[in-house]
Amino acid sequence: MDLSINKETQNLIKEYIPERNTLMALSSFFSVLGDSTRIKLLSALSISPMCVTDIAKTLNMNQTTVSHQLKTMRDMGMIDFDRKGKVLVYFIKENRVLDVLLKAVEMI
Repeated sequence: MDLSINKETQNLIKEYIPERNTLMALSSFFSVLGDSTRIKLLSALSISPMCVTDIAKTLNMNQTTVSHQLKTMRDMGMIDFDRKGKVLVYFIKENRVLDVLLKAVEMI
């Protein structure tokens, strides 16, 4: 069966589709943002850097859950921490993550 799009359009589509490693990275990125708990944590950190205890108390969450979710976002490069003595204070490392969240909110 013949395609309804022309060869030029087919070639443009093939050029535009990201390579496999880029597709996998995008999938991982959006997977991290696909969890409501992580979105809540990012939203809180967008207001102020915080330690795990402050986050857990402010958001009424278990500290273990908070730590686990922060590690996932840190592994993706979205957040990082500064050590203040024994306390780790987490912050948004990449503000473009917040831009993505804001654009998503505009879509709903």
